[in-house]
Formats: sequence, C-alpha cells, structure tokens
Amino acid sequence: MSKTSLITGGAGFIGSHLTEKLISQGERVIIVDDLSTGDAKNLAKVIDDERLEYIEGSIDDESLVEDVVSRADRVYHLAAAVGVALIAKQPIQTIERNVYPTQLILNQLGKRLEKGDSVPCFFASTSEVYGKNPKEVWCEEDDLVFGATTKPRWSYGVSKAIDEFLALAFFKERELPVVVGRFFNVVGPRQTGAYGMVLPRFVQAALDNRPLVVHDDGKQARCFAHVDDVIEAIVTLAETQEAFGRVFNIGSDQDITILELAKRVIERVGSSSTIEYQSYAQAYDESFEDIRRRVPDLSRIQQTIGFRAKKDLNAIIDSVAQYLRS
Repeated sequence: MSKTSLITGGAGFIGSHLTEKLISQGERVIIVDDLSTGDAKNLAKVIDDERLEYIEGSIDDESLVEDVVSRADRVYHLAAAVGVALIAKQPIQTIERNVYPTQLILNQLGKRLEKGDSVPCFFASTSEVYGKNPKEVWCEEDDLVFGATTKPRWSYGVSKAIDEFLALAFFKERELPVVVGRFFNVVGPRQTGAYGMVLPRFVQAALDNRPLVVHDDGKQARCFAHVDDVIEAIVTLAETQEAFGRVFNIGSDQDITILELAKRVIERVGSSSTIEYQSYAQAYDESFEDIRRRVPDLSRIQQTIGFRAKKDLNAIIDSVAQYLRS
C-alpha cells in the first residue's frame, strides 16, 4: 500500500508544491488548511486526484489533529503565520498560529510512539529564528539574537524558536523522528506578494510597468531559492534517518541586495518600471526593525543529503514572471 502523508498548510505556496510532488510519487496525501493565507486554487492540478484528501479546517482543532495524525505515515508541518507584513500587523495571530498547533501535533505523534508507531515529522521553521545575529553567514548552531518585545516583528522568530525547542525535546526525550528545516526566502510560482514577499511583489509591479518599491536603502542582502529545489530537500530530509533530531538551513547561499534584485527583475521582465524608496515606518510602522544580511551556511544539508540548488536567480525570476503572466 502507498504511504499517506499529512501536510498542514497544504493549500499554501510551499504546501501545494509538496502535495503535487508526493502525489506524483504515488503517495496518498491528507491536507489540512484553514485558507487564512493559503488558497484552494493552488491545488487545481491535483484537487480531483483520488489520492488527495483535502480538509478545510484548522490545526488548532484537537479532535481534527488527532484524526489526521492517526492516519499518517509521515507528517509535514508547514502551517504557520507567513510574511513580514502580516506578522507586523497581527502579532497575536502570529504567536497563536505558530505555537499551539505544533504542540497538538507533537502530542499526537508522541501518543502514537507510545503504541509503537514511529512517524517521521518534518517541521518547517524559518531564518527568522536567527534574529539580529550579526554574523555574515548563519549556521545552525549559531546564537539566536532577538530584538525587544516592544518590536512585534520578533514575535515570529521567537514563536518558531519555541516550536523548534519543543520538536527537538520530543526527539531527545522520546526519540520522535523529527527534523527541523529553516527556510531562507523560498520563492516561485503561486507565491503571493500580499503578505510582503518581495520577489512576487517586484515581478508583478514590473509586469504592470509600475514603480518597484524598495524599503529603506535597498542594501539589505538576501538569498532566494526556488520552491522546487526546496521541496526536494524537504522530502529527502524527511526520509533520512541521519537528519532526525537535527536542524537544517534550506535555501540558496547566493546573496543579492534588494536594490540589485529590483534592477534584475526590471531587466529580466523587460519592463519600463522605475524604482522608488520607502521607509520602514511608511511600509509597516515606527517599531519595525529589519536584518541587513541573511545568508545561510549550507554545509550541514550538503553533507547530509548532498543538497544543491539547481535553479539560479534568473531562472527563478523567469518562472515567477511566467506564472504571473498566465
């Protein structure tokens, strides 16, 4: 019989691509998504597939979590608050959506483990957990350096760090096979700019020949990885015993400033757009803080599963533009 995978947040950007990947491999997939930031249209290619069970519901529903976890051979916990804009405006929702559901899922996996069922779990975390660590390149054992509690943007990184501590504690105390993946700017088709994601926002503006709005001076450095490369890493890590109980950076280590990204997008799209600047206060509020440089050390994931990103930035921009045009 084929395996059954549970994907929380499966109607989201990354979740929908993971769903397609697993179904193409012959697996059955259960999705739970409350559509707070996801979209059922993301599942258009597979929604009628008999191997997909799509449940519109919330993973803070304990009875629902108990049901779906009991039927899964593997769990991919992707559901979370997403996007800088959403996090800055709704810190309560950010904290509640990140912490409690993770506890519910781990508790249910723990109950199955007590009965002799060891179910692997991939837990999606974020580069935000590094906070304001001043290092040029971040590795998984680096200190987490957060800002003041009066700055709402840090609520996301702190809440995801709590999730990581909890997941790793289940591995240490109960030997639950869990692996943590910290995403660094995953981009590609189906990603929306509605919650502050910079690349789809830039590409859509360029396609419309509108100004590309760059925050602050645009010298913030970021790395962008295509969702297809990230999905390959997720699936492989969840199947690799050596990865259990460990944390992995997932993404690209080729950095570019946001200003240079804007220029590259205009060039690739063939747009007549100009570039405008906006302060963080104008974009978010006076309390907002940002990170100047966010670049991962990928040594661990390369050594563990041989990960290499296959798609470069030009290919990524082209794929996003093609999707938005269609």
